[in-house]
Amino acid sequence: MGATKTDNFTDEQNKIAIIAKALGHPARIAIIEYLLKVNTCICGDIVNELPLAQATVSQHLKELKNAGLIKGNIEGTAICYCIDENTFGVLKDYFSNIILTTTNQKCC
Repeated sequence: MGATKTDNFTDEQNKIAIIAKALGHPARIAIIEYLLKVNTCICGDIVNELPLAQATVSQHLKELKNAGLIKGNIEGTAICYCIDENTFGVLKDYFSNIILTTTNQKCC
């Protein structure tokens, strides 16, 4: 099997791209903002907060979880979701480096 396009980039570049792609939908941003607002694990209440069908919300939750932005724990028949602070730490470091670099650069 041949190399994929992502093989040409570092693990960190691929990780940031996966995270950025997961953040590329307003429903996912709304889910993250809701989880930040309630500041606790949520089991099932997310559907009531969005103008989307339950299946659609579940798909967005799956994408956020696959990117590592949220964590999910099974409690009985429900999955409870909360923010994964480790991944947001990665984003913080990445964007802090960009801000620091662009603040100090002498360009156009």
